[in-house]
Amino acid sequence: MKRFITTIIVISIAGLVLVACIKRDVPEKVSVKFKTPDLEEIIYPADEKNVTIDGVDYLQSQAPCGKFGGELVISTIGEGPKTFNPCNTKDATSSTMAGMMYDGLVTTNPRTGRVMPLLAKSVEISGNDYIVNLRQGVKWTDGTLITADDVMYTYKEIVFKGYGNPSAMDAMKVDGQLPDLVKLDNYTVKFTTSKPFAPFLRQLSYPIVPKHYFKPYSDKGESVFNAFLTPDTNPKEIVSGGAFKLKEYVAAQRVVFERNPDYYKINLKNEKLPYLNKLVYLIVGDSNNEILKFEAKEIDALALRGSNVARYKLKEAASDYIIYNLGPDTGTLFLVINLNSRRDKNCKPYVEPKKQCWFLNRDFRAAIDWAIDRESMVRNIASGVAEPLFTAESLNSIYLNKYIKGHPCDLDVAQKSLEKAGFVLKNGILYDSCGNRVEFDLYTNAGNLEREALGVMVKQDLENLGMKVNFKPVEFNSLVNKLTNTHDWDMAIMGLTGSPLEPHDGKNVWTSSGSLHMFNQRPAGYAIDDRFDWEKELDKIFSEGALKLTYEERKPLYDRYQTIIYNQKPIIYLYSPIRITAVRKKVKNVFPTSLSGLLYNLDEIYIQ
Repeated sequence: MKRFITTIIVISIAGLVLVACIKRDVPEKVSVKFKTPDLEEIIYPADEKNVTIDGVDYLQSQAPCGKFGGELVISTIGEGPKTFNPCNTKDATSSTMAGMMYDGLVTTNPRTGRVMPLLAKSVEISGNDYIVNLRQGVKWTDGTLITADDVMYTYKEIVFKGYGNPSAMDAMKVDGQLPDLVKLDNYTVKFTTSKPFAPFLRQLSYPIVPKHYFKPYSDKGESVFNAFLTPDTNPKEIVSGGAFKLKEYVAAQRVVFERNPDYYKINLKNEKLPYLNKLVYLIVGDSNNEILKFEAKEIDALALRGSNVARYKLKEAASDYIIYNLGPDTGTLFLVINLNSRRDKNCKPYVEPKKQCWFLNRDFRAAIDWAIDRESMVRNIASGVAEPLFTAESLNSIYLNKYIKGHPCDLDVAQKSLEKAGFVLKNGILYDSCGNRVEFDLYTNAGNLEREALGVMVKQDLENLGMKVNFKPVEFNSLVNKLTNTHDWDMAIMGLTGSPLEPHDGKNVWTSSGSLHMFNQRPAGYAIDDRFDWEKELDKIFSEGALKLTYEERKPLYDRYQTIIYNQKPIIYLYSPIRITAVRKKVKNVFPTSLSGLLYNLDEIYIQ
């Protein structure tokens, strides 16, 4: 998390000069929590340095020099990417694929969590001004220079207009106002926020795209732009600037990237990275298929499910892989309840009226929370390789509210909460005060075996209270459409990626106008019902939290938002998996961290 002071000082980060009013981007006393016992013995390379050769501003890796050539094969669960447009990604797979091809101005140091320049050579911060100095001589894959015009276009024509995924626009607003942006010269731009804004520097990680390639589509309007760079796009036509460029996409089978021979990152011998000739993502239907492919040596890395950890650990010494414990997952798994009480354009309620009465009752939601047996979930689904979760922040977040201790499953407490809300249990069947049987649908995304198993357990836990739960795994895109567009759902088991460094990244989930405010999605400008005063407080917290300039000032606010979610329970958290990953010994320059995971540095990795 960024921490500011009022005087201008100079900090050397990754050999790059970041002139800023930043004292500590992540407080020193908190950053050590990113270490886990399995990672402490790893010797990490120094951070990257700026090196200028023949007028080109390169970023020099300090990792050991490797061997050029070869391919790395990894996997992705599900159906593959929905788009290759980095501005329009709404799922983790699409975001990962686009991230291979496009870089932001800054990135996060994988070990310390502090912000460091990437496509930018440096960032100078003075008051509310952020002056970004771009690397000179860096090119897109078609040979066109990357300049300030590309930055201006990316932010002014895409981000500031809310094209693609509007979450980026929402995150950059200060009191509803977007920053000013001006071009100072061909390689320098200046952002100016209306007020000091703590999360802003991290917002500059948004992928920069080539103006000359994207603009013809954005000029035709948002719908045309959002349909740009579909998986059907000819890879040879795509202009990108990242370490890898798209070579091939075979639907439901694989995505193949090849090295960008003119990338701006170099090794200690001043040779252009990346080392790998190919980076292949095999698209696997589920985690069982993923395991089979790892055991058949078809993929080079595997995220181990809890039930498999012990077996793989026993075989490790005589195997061709190494296992790393990366610590708690940075995302969250949860049960979300539909609190939407509005109607569609045909005056039809999104949620059946009797269900609205149930879901809007805080005591009903509390009963669900008390009935869920997280310990059994950890034991039976995660095989003990997880911890129960009760907070909106992940267990490795530096903003985790440690005063929220949670509770064990207690059906007696759950039943009393239902009685308080007017529900009656007759012959093992739960009825509301009007005599309606309590019955609703529970969704999750089909093919995700962990979530499907969680759905089965939640169904059983709630049926112990006399509720009838219709568990319905559906295709991922259909589920997302229900949650964010049609709103015709009751409850769902979902997961969100997260940042352990910046709660403001969750603004689109927690603020009432947020695009992922799934538990009570409302149109822009729609007033908050008086029954949801706590939502008004969340809006205030996320507005104020972004304007506080030190970790110490922000922490109580973000503690409070977690307390509100825990008390009101629109989202009920389940558990946090411990990330255990196996990778082939032939894969070199692997420097895993609990913050960034295993293969975050694909441009430095090589095959022995």
